[in-house]
Amino acid sequence: MVRGGRPGEPRRVAYLYILPALLVFGLFVLVPLVRTAQFSLYEWNGLGASTWAGLSNYRDLFTEPQLRGAFVHALVLVVFYAVIPVLLGLLLAAAMSRAVLRGMGFFRVVLFLPQVIPMVVVAIAWRQIYEPNGPLNDTLRFVGLDSLARPWLGDYTWALPSVGIVGTWVGTGLCLVLFLAGMSRIPRELYEAARLDGAGALREFRAITLPSLRGELAVALTLTVIAALKTFDLVYVMTSGGPGTETTVPSYQVYNNAFLLGRVGIATALAVVLTLVVFVATVLINRVGERGQR
Repeated sequence: MVRGGRPGEPRRVAYLYILPALLVFGLFVLVPLVRTAQFSLYEWNGLGASTWAGLSNYRDLFTEPQLRGAFVHALVLVVFYAVIPVLLGLLLAAAMSRAVLRGMGFFRVVLFLPQVIPMVVVAIAWRQIYEPNGPLNDTLRFVGLDSLARPWLGDYTWALPSVGIVGTWVGTGLCLVLFLAGMSRIPRELYEAARLDGAGALREFRAITLPSLRGELAVALTLTVIAALKTFDLVYVMTSGGPGTETTVPSYQVYNNAFLLGRVGIATALAVVLTLVVFVATVLINRVGERGQR
């Protein structure tokens, strides 16, 4: 800094470096978001003239059973996409960090592999697995469990859990890799001291491992919860929201109302609410994670 220069000048220069990124963010994120919020205040079919609707589109989100049910389905998927993968990831990571097995790297790659496969490919593969004469039902019949065989994606009770299981399969590998990375930086001396004090494996996990993984837990929950709330491709390819409306989710309802039903106002209102839900969930998870690290 040159002597005699005005205070704050370096800060203004620093803003110039991030200005291009801010312009791109504003052009491709903020402007579309503002336009979406604007469209949500009108009744419009996407082609003709629009009519001012005020907040009626938002009211319909809470009064129409199909739209309200989409958010309920999303909450169910949060259990399969986030809660179960995090628990499984913790269990597997704890077991793999304690045991010395040959080919550990291979197992990590196999478990993480679903993350690098396009979700459309995943959906097509699992749709074939769930077919009435697919591998899953054939296996059940082979082991004598014919009564459990069913058209999984056409069953009103099992369609949504079937989609959720795919989310569990995809998300577990990500959680496992995050937790293994977190466990690798925990000093071994802590475990040795705990063992000298007579702590067992469960006590070590609760007293040392879990508190040390708060940051990784926050990241894993953030990514998996967002994936659950904004899921679209799995539902679109596997069930198209069926049977009936049993697997509709907010993202699918945005597509359905905007492009199939011509209710752009409802679709954009749904998109705005979904964005707010994702934002609030992200903030809450990160706040809890930061509080736990203090």
